[in-house]
Amino acid sequence: MGVRVLTAALAVCVLTGCANNQDSGTVIGAITGGIIGNQFGKGSGKVATTLAGAVVGGIVGNEIGRSLDARDRELARQAEYDAWERGPPRQPVRWRNPDNGRYGEIVAEDYYYRGSVQCRDFVHRVWIDGRPQSMHGTACRNPDGTWTQVA
Repeated sequence: MGVRVLTAALAVCVLTGCANNQDSGTVIGAITGGIIGNQFGKGSGKVATTLAGAVVGGIVGNEIGRSLDARDRELARQAEYDAWERGPPRQPVRWRNPDNGRYGEIVAEDYYYRGSVQCRDFVHRVWIDGRPQSMHGTACRNPDGTWTQVA
């Protein structure tokens, strides 16, 4: 199931054309992370590991990921999910790693539909050593209720 969703995400990128190399890296990272996550889960846990892999893969595939450690990525992944699932439109959902001082925020736009699929565009800003970096993307809800970053 997860591999099909991630393959569809790649198809969206190919059909719509990723805007630049950073977007392409984000999508490729998300797909790779999702496939890796899909290999480790069992049953309903397989969906969770695929989702976690896809979200972390998106961050890692993006330029921002080079400066994040595992704890940063976990905090960022959880904040992204919270923003997509229940975050008010245009209101930041923040995360902070108390161990290294890195922090970020995700600002999701209103829900909209691509065909029958519910999606949200978002901006994820991360401050590393006081310098902001931004990643733009789109997340869409899967039929099982989880979210996948598609661009």
